[in-house]
This record gives sequence, structure tokens and C-alpha cells, in this order.
Amino acid sequence: MMKNFRTLLTAQLVSATLLVIVLLVGFLYYGKNQLILQENTAKLAIEQTIATHVTADGKSLSRQLDRSFKLKSLQVRRLDGTILYEQSNNAYQASFISQLFALAGKVDDTVTIKDEQQDVLVRYELDHRATLKGMQYFLFVLVGSPFILFMLPVLIIKNSLQRKYRRISRVVNETIEAFLSDNQQTKTENSELPAEFSEISISLRKLTQYTQQQAEKMKADAQLIAEEAYKDAVTGLPNRNRFVQNYEEHFTNTSQANYGIFGITRCTELQSINQTRGFHEGDQYIKEVSDILKRVIATYRDSKLFRLNGSDFGILMPKVTPKEAENFALQLQSRFNEFQKLSELDSVAYTGLVSYENGKALGELLASADTSISLAQTKQPNAWHLQKESSGLDSAGNSYGNQNWRNVIDDVIANNRLTLLVQHIMPSSRAAKAYSEILVRFKTHEEQTLPTASFLAMAEKLDKIIAIDRLIVETSLTTIKTKSMHDQYFGINLSPRSVHDDQFVIWLERRLLKDANIAAKLVFEVSEFGLQQNLKTSKRFIDMLHRAGSRITVEKFGVGITSFKFFRDLKPDYVKMDGSYTRHINEDKNNQYFMRLMIDLAHRIGVGVFAESVETQEEKHMLESLFIDGNQGYYIGKPSPM
Repeated sequence: MMKNFRTLLTAQLVSATLLVIVLLVGFLYYGKNQLILQENTAKLAIEQTIATHVTADGKSLSRQLDRSFKLKSLQVRRLDGTILYEQSNNAYQASFISQLFALAGKVDDTVTIKDEQQDVLVRYELDHRATLKGMQYFLFVLVGSPFILFMLPVLIIKNSLQRKYRRISRVVNETIEAFLSDNQQTKTENSELPAEFSEISISLRKLTQYTQQQAEKMKADAQLIAEEAYKDAVTGLPNRNRFVQNYEEHFTNTSQANYGIFGITRCTELQSINQTRGFHEGDQYIKEVSDILKRVIATYRDSKLFRLNGSDFGILMPKVTPKEAENFALQLQSRFNEFQKLSELDSVAYTGLVSYENGKALGELLASADTSISLAQTKQPNAWHLQKESSGLDSAGNSYGNQNWRNVIDDVIANNRLTLLVQHIMPSSRAAKAYSEILVRFKTHEEQTLPTASFLAMAEKLDKIIAIDRLIVETSLTTIKTKSMHDQYFGINLSPRSVHDDQFVIWLERRLLKDANIAAKLVFEVSEFGLQQNLKTSKRFIDMLHRAGSRITVEKFGVGITSFKFFRDLKPDYVKMDGSYTRHINEDKNNQYFMRLMIDLAHRIGVGVFAESVETQEEKHMLESLFIDGNQGYYIGKPSPM
């Protein structure tokens, strides 16, 4: 539109200029003729005046001519050259219009009239100033009129366009504001637009529809993202964030009387499965437990299931009484027992239940449920415990759970209630050295297997972990000696607490020196994080093992802040890379690069490198191509009795 307006403006200016040029040429032609006519008329009149003049006085003749005509100059003389009269207007200046006529070829010349009868010669030049002044005014009007006449439509059109633009701007702004305000009642009157802007009206309607569609799509996408943020990736269940939100919305600060059962089911074998069978099997284990929980709680109205963290599921059962909760727990335990037989596990999961009423703080509820799990884990596999009384929510219930665990741990230590399993590390070549890692399972007095991860965590919490490590070492050495396994290499896991305890280190050195031939076949495994807690005591521990002929493996390697200084100061014999680097390493270029770097660095200083949690043949082949020294995992071999 503005382009068309500029084109119109240019055309008008060109037209006006051409017209002015034509008018100017006509004006000059007409004015020139008028001046010539005026000069001819004046000449005839002056000739007649000279002829009829009766006196020979030049002054009298000059006065008569000066009165009758406007002259710029005048000279009267005899034919013999005697000057009778002479005058000249020296103040006369050429005007713009006279210069314009001069360019057109009209020059004011001096006219000479000779009369022999009167014996007089007259020279004169007319003064055209008055005539030229009028012509100049007329010229200005003549030149200005076309521009005024041609610019008037342009100004009218411009004013009209500005009004239309303001109207369009108002309609567009109303459309945008209506959309931004999300007011569905607001209807933009696109019909207010001028007819010539009908296409803009159509485009505005299309834009409005498109933006509304995009807004709806964005809302749907945002809702989907929000749902994904509240969803567990493995099971598809709502996660902990959704659980907290749900609890706060429906079970606190409400006028309705809410009561029911809250429970936590803990998958205690997850860590063990991830380490021995691989993460894929661990995910499958979690899915199976999730499916069992879904089927059992489906019979309870309005019950909801959440995955609170890696190993814990949260259960909310509104309007369920403790008696009904016992039936639920029995069904769940039965299903877990069936799954345990099929999956060849020591246990599947333990469940802690607690009754709740309106307004209970979520933190207290979780703490009480955790205490119930602690109590359930000291019973038979897949056991459950229901905390009925509200007093169970306070520290007394927690103290009771700790004391129960303390009794169980003391019973294990006193009666040597543990079983040893081994999982082999397969060397990648004949030149590579490897060993079999000793795994431990703890039993109750009823010969029921306790969850290993929970047992060790509670032993750590109750300051029993050093005694447990001594029991494991003593039992391992005794078993090797009893079964005459002196020609095999075995790995024994130690907790960081024991490594940094001076009394344990002294005891271990004496025990290894007592059976020096067996000590030379032992490799003690300690986590990288545990060794980095105190490098000085860690180095002292490693030096002691080397003096006794044993070796050290840094397990879970790569999780902490690894540096060359760590290798140089501690000088371990082996490192076992964390399973997170092994998982899908055949597809992960970053892990391949990191593993290759660590293997090359370790080999340069004489340290062997093992990989754990090897689940597939592709992972094994990739690790071997990176020159790994040995592989361990469910694909390599399952744990077996020692």
C-alpha cells in the first residue's frame, strides 16, 4: 500500500513538473510578444510626438516624452551631434523576470528615432518594470497552481490511508489483546476493516484460529510434560512428587474425616540384582513387583500406588481398616513368595504398613512406615508389619525397630548365621589375572534369608559393621581352608568404616599372617568413595595388605573424582569400573571413550581393570575390544554356593 502511495506521489510530482514547464514556455512566449507589442506601440507614439512637436527646444520634447512614457534612458540631440537633453536611471536593476525573458531571447535594446524635418535624433530605452512586476506575480501563481492542484489529491489520499491504517491497527490490536487475554467472549469485528482490506480480514481470522490451535497444542504439550514429570519411567506409576501432591490435596487440611492405611513396599534385592545380574534384570524385577502391587490393590476402592524412589513403592488405601490391611498384606506376601520361587531370589520385597488419620504430617507417616519395614525385614522373606497404634509414629516405634534389628544382627554374629556365595570374574586373556568375588547372605534363627542391603545398612547404622566384616573375613578364611581352595583367588568386600578403623586393621594383619598361604590368594574390595574419605589411612591399609601378600581392588570406580594422584598415592592392584559405565557401552560413545582412557592409564602404571554388571554379549565384546582385563556379571556367571 505504501509502495503504491509513493508511486502515486511520484507520478503527481512528475505531472505537475511537466505542466509547469509547458505553462512556463507558454508564459515566456506570450510575455515576450506583449513586451515587443508594447515597444512597437511606444515607438509609433514617440515618432508621432516628435513629428508634431513645434518647438526646437530639446528639453521641452524630453519633458513631454518623459511624461508620456516610462523610460529607463533618454537622449535628445541634433543631427549634427549636439546633445540637447540626456538622462539615465543608473539605479535600475534587472529583476528575476527580466533575466528569465533574457534567457528566452528578449533583450531590452536602445531604440533610435531620427526626424530630419525637425532636425532631431532621439535615443531611448523603455522601462518595463511595472509590466514585468505584474508578469512576475502572474508567473508565481501560474507555477504554484499545478503543484497545489496536483498535491491536493495526494494529501486527501494520504489522510484517507492514515485513517484506514489506524482502523486496521485498532482491529489488529483488539484481535491480539483478545487472544492474549484468552477471553473467549471477545469477538473481533473484522468487518470494520475497509473493503479493500478484505484479505487482511481473512488473514486475521486465520491467524486467530491458528494461534488458538497453537495455544491449545502448547497447553496439551505442557500438560503432557507435567504428567511425564510426575511419572516414573520404568513402571509408568506416579512418582514421589505426585504422591506428595496427592497427599497434601486429599489427606491434610480437609473438612472430611479421612482415615486409611499407608504402606511402603521395599524391593530389597534391587541392589544385589543390579550388581550380579545387571541393570536390565533390575528394571525387570521392579516391573514385576509393580505389576503384583497393581493387581493386589486393584480390589481396594480408591487405592493408589506410587514409586517413591529406586526401591520403594508407596501405597495409599483410603477408608481401609487395619483388619482389611492385614488381608491385603497376606495376599501381597503370597504373590511375592510365588515370584521368589520363579525368579530364584532370596526374597522379593518387604512391606511396612501404618494406619493414618486426618491431618497427619507426611514426614511422620513416612518415618513410621520405614520403621514398620525395618521390623518386617527381621522376619521371614517378603514379610510385612502393620503399625496399628498412633504411638508407633513417634520415636519409640523407631527405637523398637532399631532394637529389633540389633537383636537380629547380634544373633547373626553370635551364631555365625551367614552363607557364602561366589561370582566369578572371567579374564579376557590367558595373561590376565582374575578372581571370584565372595558374596554374603545373612540368616535369621529360623534360617530365613535377610535382605542383604538392609542388613548391612542397619549394621552400619548400629555400629555393628566392623564386627560383621570380621565375621565375613573369618568365615571366608575358614571355608577356604576347610574346602582346600588354596589354589583359587577370592575377593572379599570390606566397608569403609573397617578400612579406617585401626583396631580392625591390626586384627586383619595378624589374621592374614596366621594363614599366609591363603592371604596371598585374597583380594580385598573397597569402594572408591570409601578410600577417598581418608587417603592417609587408606594408604596405610593398602600397604598392610601388600605386606601380608594380599591385593586390593577399588570397586565402584569412576563414580567419585578420579585423578592420577589417586593411582600414584594408593597404588591399588585392580580397579573395578562402576556398572553405570558398563551398561549399554556398545552403544554409548562417551562411556567407551572414558573406559578406554581409564584402561590405558591403569595399564601404564600396572593396574588391572575389571568391569562389573556385564549383561549382554555385545557389552562383553566391546569391553574386550577396549582391552579390559576381566568381566563380571550375570551374563558371565551367576552367584553359586562356595
